[in-house]
Amino acid sequence: MSATATIVLIVVVLLVLAAIAFGVQAMRRRRLQQTFGPEYDRVVADTGNRTEAERELLERTKRHAQLELKPLTAEARAKYSAAWEEVQIRFVDSPKEAVETADELVTRLIADRGYPTGDYDERLANLSVEHAATLEHYRDAHEISLRSKNDEAGTEDLRQALVHYRALFADLLGEDPVAGAGTAPAPAPRSATEDTTTTTGTTTAERSATEKPATDPGVAPSRPDATSR
Repeated sequence: MSATATIVLIVVVLLVLAAIAFGVQAMRRRRLQQTFGPEYDRVVADTGNRTEAERELLERTKRHAQLELKPLTAEARAKYSAAWEEVQIRFVDSPKEAVETADELVTRLIADRGYPTGDYDERLANLSVEHAATLEHYRDAHEISLRSKNDEAGTEDLRQALVHYRALFADLLGEDPVAGAGTAPAPAPRSATEDTTTTTGTTTAERSATEKPATDPGVAPSRPDATSR
């Protein structure tokens, strides 16, 4: 074989290897994008490097595979649904306390599904593999919850936090926590000096995690403040 033919053969082999490597990388990227959804773009933006971001997501996948996750029993789901309805009812008179309880309830549900709950960032990373679609809800709820502890969150903020918590809660539970309830819990009786208008909404079973939280009717409205009119 001549030197020229040898060089051509080497170039062809290198091109084939490069094409194979590119194909493998493209397939891995598509798989990560399908698995992590919006979380993929977030990690890429946070790291500023796509290769580093994909390495991080692959590590999350490996750690997730080592977890001993477990489904909830029908009895456990029923208890969690009842507990969530209590949270919504409590929101009418005590929004701040209801959000705190919602955070605790979500954390307990995460633990019962088999996820570690010690570190918040680690919790997010583990949840992102199977619950990426509702992970941003969890982030938003957590941020409002932290502001609430410093008395920096208003009633509407707290209502949004409860909606965000519910999105992840339903995702982990596998069903809408108030499916079949029909409407949101009615507010407690109002005094004569308060506005008598009551807002209710119909909840939908199997609510999509991609719905805009602002339109979620499952959270009971807060008591109108008569002094602010």
